[in-house]
Amino acid sequence: MNAITFEKLKDIESRFGRLQDEMSRPEVVQNPALYQKIVRESKEITPLVERYQSYKLILLEIAKIQELGREERDTEIRELAHEELHVLETRRDALESEIRQQLLPKDPNDEKNVLLEIRAGTGGDEAALFAADIFRMYSRFAERQGWRIDPVSANRTGQGGLKEIIAMIEGDRVYSKLRFESGVHRVQRVPTTEASGRIHTSAVTVAVLPEAEEVDVKIDPKDLRIDTFCSSGPGGQSVNTTYSAVRITHLPTNTVVSCQDEKSQIKNRDKAMKVLRARLYETALTEQRQEIASERRSQVGSGDRSEKIRTYNYQQSRVTDHRIGLTLHRLQEVLEGDLGELIGALIAHHQALKLKG
Repeated sequence: MNAITFEKLKDIESRFGRLQDEMSRPEVVQNPALYQKIVRESKEITPLVERYQSYKLILLEIAKIQELGREERDTEIRELAHEELHVLETRRDALESEIRQQLLPKDPNDEKNVLLEIRAGTGGDEAALFAADIFRMYSRFAERQGWRIDPVSANRTGQGGLKEIIAMIEGDRVYSKLRFESGVHRVQRVPTTEASGRIHTSAVTVAVLPEAEEVDVKIDPKDLRIDTFCSSGPGGQSVNTTYSAVRITHLPTNTVVSCQDEKSQIKNRDKAMKVLRARLYETALTEQRQEIASERRSQVGSGDRSEKIRTYNYQQSRVTDHRIGLTLHRLQEVLEGDLGELIGALIAHHQALKLKG
């Protein structure tokens, strides 16, 4: 590693030490918000500091073994020293690689919760059924991660399909793991309604939007038109006969958001505002990415929903991610939420591209 990298690591190690000291100060302990902020920052840099400290110890060991190899006259001991040196150098190189990855600039949205939007595309009722399968897949994955998934709105079909569903997913580093799921997901299978047994190709679009806080997106109340109406669908008599559903229109962008899942108008309004903030934030991010076209091309994918990113082939029990050329022959496990290998490969590919510069 070069001198600049070492200086950066020394600064991070020093910062880590100061954070540990601050956490023991009475005035910090008595301030829950400040204490949690310091704990989060300390937790974030702990893996990097631990690897840096291990790296320094290995460098000392390598220096000792090299000195022993130069001074020792016994051939057998020199051979043993050479073997140990090889092991230490392998560990050093592995740590260097891990440290470089952890020093890469992090996406400021990585820690955010996300708004997951799934919509049936081409394929009619079959696409709606597949949209329900995809939502179930992400729900199962969220359960495996210990995340909380909360539907905001859903437009269901009579056969158990979904024309559209929007859900909030909350938990640890949700966006960092789901950010590459945006795009067109294609399915190739024989629909249950197909009498002749022909394979159909249908598609759904998935959008993963980082949740936007009020500090991320400034919304002037004057720019909003808020309408209330009676909810439709299941939910009981009280839901269907009271004006609990909310529709919010952001006039400058003509963005319309509706929410009717809750019995309370206040809760529906809060959920709708979350969706609106996330969509406006995503619009701002998209405009920013378009201004930096070269950086965008270097990523795993732009996240544009017009891009076909993955195919689920039922006949061959195959899942293929077209961006990185990865094919897995365990479709059912993936649909049950076992997305770890796919998501891990996408993240690793993205990091490798960033390391290349």
